[in-house]
Amino acid sequence: MKAGQLRVGVVGATGAVGREMLKTLEQREFPATVVRALASSRSAGQEIPFRDGRLVVEELAEHSFQDMDLALFSAGGGTSEKFAPIAARAGCVVVDNSSVWRMDPEVPLVVPEVNPDDLARHKGIIANPNCSTIQMVVVLKPLHDVGKIKRVVVSTYQSVSGTGQKAIQELENQVRQIFNMQEPEAKIYPHQIAFNCLPHIDVFLDNDYTKEEMKMILETKKIMGDQNIRLTATTVRVPVFYGHSESVNVETEKKITPAEARVILSQAPGVQVLDNPKEKIYPMPIHATGEDLTFVGRIREDESIANGLNLWIVADNLRKGAALNAVQIAEVLLERGLMRVAGR
Repeated sequence: MKAGQLRVGVVGATGAVGREMLKTLEQREFPATVVRALASSRSAGQEIPFRDGRLVVEELAEHSFQDMDLALFSAGGGTSEKFAPIAARAGCVVVDNSSVWRMDPEVPLVVPEVNPDDLARHKGIIANPNCSTIQMVVVLKPLHDVGKIKRVVVSTYQSVSGTGQKAIQELENQVRQIFNMQEPEAKIYPHQIAFNCLPHIDVFLDNDYTKEEMKMILETKKIMGDQNIRLTATTVRVPVFYGHSESVNVETEKKITPAEARVILSQAPGVQVLDNPKEKIYPMPIHATGEDLTFVGRIREDESIANGLNLWIVADNLRKGAALNAVQIAEVLLERGLMRVAGR
């Protein structure tokens, strides 16, 4: 890829995902001439390691995007709602990690292994999907292409890093408090998360699903480009620091055997099959942490229906579930000439 004079900003650079975005840009040698770290006034002046030096965090402002070609946003919905249109009007392409733009019909919702062609219709803003949705559709798309998925039932087991740095600290603190015979304090979550599971991620809606569950349902249909797929979801927060796990049941129109599914998925981009029950080989979050791939195992037939499969899917929610997917989107934009680059 020819870089030209490519100027990139990371908005929300001091948060868990923002820092991971900077790390991913560095590790993948993304050809940016200038990289800037932006955040709220509270974080301005902090320094973040990047490449062989350090970035001084700048305060995010309306004028921040005047000399910027690409902005990776990870600063919350309110910030994205206000600043993403400002950046787009300045000619800067935004890849936004919040949920604000995901279901906007004018905004592409993209997982590069699944629907990269949707990037061609962007109007300055591109949405990065929900972390649990991303790892699921990476696995579902190749199966859908072969057998056409009719229905999906998914239960997630999501780590606390999906909530942010304060939730990681809360789990650490609660474990320490319990071991010291103290009452654990719950500030970030409504109940104790240490040694517990909370079937409650985001707010409850009028249909008694959580917002997180509805995100998975609606986003999957949009990304897969098939509104006829029926989905239901239960999302659970578990006392794991990094890495989301999912139990996924799939019903297809055309039968796919477990052996066929292993072959299909072993050839799928961004997927690694770890599936040898006899040797106790299957994906786990401790092995997915820090990895870019999405792992799948426990592939077996659902014997209760004619054309069903059960899958266990694990990925690093800060990597493929957020930062990596955003950077991969940027790489496709650059490769296909879908954003301005000075000097090219």
